[in-house]
Amino acid sequence: MRKLLASPFSSLLAVVFISVISVVRCCSPEDQTALNAFKSSLSEPNLGIFNTWSENTDCCKEWYGISCDPDSGRVTDILLRGESEDAIFQKAGRSGYMSGSIDPAVCDLTALTSLVLADWKGITGEIPPCITSLASLRILDLAGNKITGEIPAEIGKLSKLAVLNLADNQMSGEIPSSLTSLVELKHLELTENGITGVIPADFGSLKMLSRALLGRNELTGSIPESISGMERLVDLDLSRNHIEGPIPEWMGNMKVLSLLNLDCNSLTGSIPGSLLSNPGLDVANLSRNALEGSIPDVFGSKTYLVSLDLSHNSLSGRIPDSLSSAKFVGHLDISHNKLCGRIPTGSPFDHLEATSFSDNQCLCGGPLMTLC
Repeated sequence: MRKLLASPFSSLLAVVFISVISVVRCCSPEDQTALNAFKSSLSEPNLGIFNTWSENTDCCKEWYGISCDPDSGRVTDILLRGESEDAIFQKAGRSGYMSGSIDPAVCDLTALTSLVLADWKGITGEIPPCITSLASLRILDLAGNKITGEIPAEIGKLSKLAVLNLADNQMSGEIPSSLTSLVELKHLELTENGITGVIPADFGSLKMLSRALLGRNELTGSIPESISGMERLVDLDLSRNHIEGPIPEWMGNMKVLSLLNLDCNSLTGSIPGSLLSNPGLDVANLSRNALEGSIPDVFGSKTYLVSLDLSHNSLSGRIPDSLSSAKFVGHLDISHNKLCGRIPTGSPFDHLEATSFSDNQCLCGGPLMTLC
């Protein structure tokens, strides 16, 4: 018997047929039901975002902010931002406002990889605890609302989470111990909340983290030593908390650390020389603490500081002459200390205002009216 072989044309038709089936796959009925419940607990009166969420349309194709897996028809992304350059915002000429709360029905979207409901200003209530059951979730961004309550205790169950942004809300409670189990986390932002307690001692377990923005909370305790092992950490913001103790010497050995905000805390002791000589550091704000001792004389040709703020401390001694040898210093503020002596000449001192040096013990020269 002669074996029948498929022609190239019939093979092509099969591929096209399969592709068409994939493209026309409709939204899962269960997911559409969950989205309708999600929508029912929210109100967006100005832009008409939810006008596209019609019962008679396919949520995968026509619902604003919704994306689906083309093969399964399962909802994978809810991307709703109150500040956007999308046409719907351009037409309205305004940013968005949304009120209401996050319905637990969102947890029925078990294929969800991204949940972004950010910058709507008026969303209240707590984060549903069941959110930690969304095993595929990679992005959770609820910033810029009025969400209350605590970070879900079992947040560490979201093993694929790469972005957690809860900034600019009204959240309270401590950082849950399970958070340090998020081994894929790259971006953590909890800024501008009311989070209390200490930074977990094993915070450094977050080896993939590049941004840790925890400023403007009520955190206490000292800077955990485990952070010294975070080799990918670029931005660290612990500003406007109640952090105590010294600035650790090991912070100067963090090779990729570029931004360090420790201002408005209760830090004591001296400034580590290794920190200010770190060639990767671009922005350092150590202002409004209780730091003492002299400014380390460690600047050189590799120093490139966009901003260095040491104001409102108890620093004494002279301004280091080595600052004049820095490759670049953009903004420098050493006001409100106990510094003495002549202000060095040359860059960066020739472009700085008198306010950068004001309210010290006995500085003279430079932009100050005080003669030496």
